[in-house]
Amino acid sequence: MNIQCLGAAGTVTGSCYLLAVGEYRVLVDCGMFQGSGEMEERNREPFVFEPGEIDAVVLTHAHIDHSGLIPKLCRDGFRGRVICTHSTAELCSILLPDSGHIQEMEAERRSRKKKGTRVARHIRPLYTEEDGRRCLSRFFGIDYDEMHEIVPGVQVRLQDAGHVLGSAIIELWVEVEEGKTCKVVFSGDLGSRGQAIVKDPTWIAEADYVFIESTYGDRLHDHKIDRRQRLSSIVQRVQEEGGTIIVPSFAVGRTQEIIYELTELLAHGTIKPFPVFIDSPLAVEATRVFRNHEDVFDEESQVYIQRGTDPLAFPGLVFVETKEESQRLNMVTSGAMIISSSGMCEAGRIKHHLRHHIWRPKSHLVFVGYQAPGTLGRRIVDGARHVRIFGRDYKVAAHVHMIEGFSAHADRGGLLDWLGGFIQKPKKVIVVHGEPDVRKIFAQTIEEELGFETVIPERFDSIELLV
Repeated sequence: MNIQCLGAAGTVTGSCYLLAVGEYRVLVDCGMFQGSGEMEERNREPFVFEPGEIDAVVLTHAHIDHSGLIPKLCRDGFRGRVICTHSTAELCSILLPDSGHIQEMEAERRSRKKKGTRVARHIRPLYTEEDGRRCLSRFFGIDYDEMHEIVPGVQVRLQDAGHVLGSAIIELWVEVEEGKTCKVVFSGDLGSRGQAIVKDPTWIAEADYVFIESTYGDRLHDHKIDRRQRLSSIVQRVQEEGGTIIVPSFAVGRTQEIIYELTELLAHGTIKPFPVFIDSPLAVEATRVFRNHEDVFDEESQVYIQRGTDPLAFPGLVFVETKEESQRLNMVTSGAMIISSSGMCEAGRIKHHLRHHIWRPKSHLVFVGYQAPGTLGRRIVDGARHVRIFGRDYKVAAHVHMIEGFSAHADRGGLLDWLGGFIQKPKKVIVVHGEPDVRKIFAQTIEEELGFETVIPERFDSIELLV
């Protein structure tokens, strides 16, 4: 019995783990690699297993770096179930077809670029929008805290990870031999305690092996109050001095959190009412999904709902759906906020807004999430003086802000607190889902502060599970 790390081992993206138990094969996540062109080429590599031999997939949450290769998996022969929470299944119903559409557009763009060269050829998309739709019939939603047998001898239970709507910590019980069971826990992406809308991560008491994410395992985030103050100070400055705020934001989770924070600031009179545009069709759809699952919102959000108030709406908030409406935002040069995706500025409408605002000294670019190496967002955050957008160089004259307190990933303290909740000492803690240096630092911190033995696997490494 072993688990092979096929992604998010040495990287933050591409989450995928293969559990082999006797004749059965189960995947935990099947995510897309994101970042540099070289990193994204990994998505085109053939699977190292036969998709038709995979019995089930257990999915931690809907984000593309965890779910994005499921359409490819199904197209290539997977016929099992994708087990996840109901919210995750519904979010994937909008995210995966959209991802397929992006793949088609990217393939078309690359084909046009090759046209007229000696190596001209048609580039096939990684998968299509239809592939993204077709795979949805494989999804099987279950409730939190519900035991479910995925294959004979393997039981699963999902607990709230507090990362994004529907995100889950995975508890797996594997029957090794009669009377002997090995318990494996995958943290998934763990959220920060006190994060808006979603509940705090669930404490887990015991496990033999724990796979823990480490995205921010080397740092501490701004306090919730600090992040709100930083956001309000930027808004107040723009309201006094003019200019426009551009927020590159993930369509699922982060956008809804920013809406909630603005609702709070307006409710307390900290900022004056002003126009806020959500310019992302995906974020518009995702917000509708959030409203369908208010039963899993945290206590703070429930207070709004019980008062008959929508925590994801306020006067001045406009959801932009059509391309024409989006183009009209190019005329906005002062006194507004535009929240758009993608969060790392690699695709989507955000690139058009950057093109119109990055060179303006009065504009403010506010980053509220992780920026992978090799992405346009990372280059801007790292202080690039000039960046290339749609084939043209632009001077970065806008003010650049990074508010890490909005991260949906727990920081070092949050990760250690969660690990410290284990009453029974795990045999091993496997540190994944982090950049190389961060994983080393975090693994050392775990050993020094908690006394747990750690493993830092590389891609394709296998972890033997012993009872």
